[in-house]
Amino acid sequence: MFLAILVLCACSSSQIAGDKWVGKTKQSLIKTWGTPIRVFDNSTDGEILVYADQIYHESNGSDSRAAGSSYWNYTYMYVDKSGKVSSFRNEKQNYPPQSLDSDKLSTMNLLTAK
Repeated sequence: MFLAILVLCACSSSQIAGDKWVGKTKQSLIKTWGTPIRVFDNSTDGEILVYADQIYHESNGSDSRAAGSSYWNYTYMYVDKSGKVSSFRNEKQNYPPQSLDSDKLSTMNLLTAK
């Protein structure tokens, strides 16, 4: 039960964090969040700044050498040509940031906010 509440709070705080940046400048975002892990050209629309955190779960076994499962929490910040955050999207995935496909990201219409 505690884990479910923790996950719900984390999801809602990510949503609120993204909402507050829509309309703000790219420079202020980077100043606060730091350098993104990846930056993609979003063709004629601007850029996609990618922020990612790897989340680890401890293994349930008694063998302390066994690694637990992990996943990545991604936040995609879409920046328009004028340098302002136009939208964002949160996503959980099993693949690392090096595996992201810029063509796929630029054509996705799964934006959390506009």
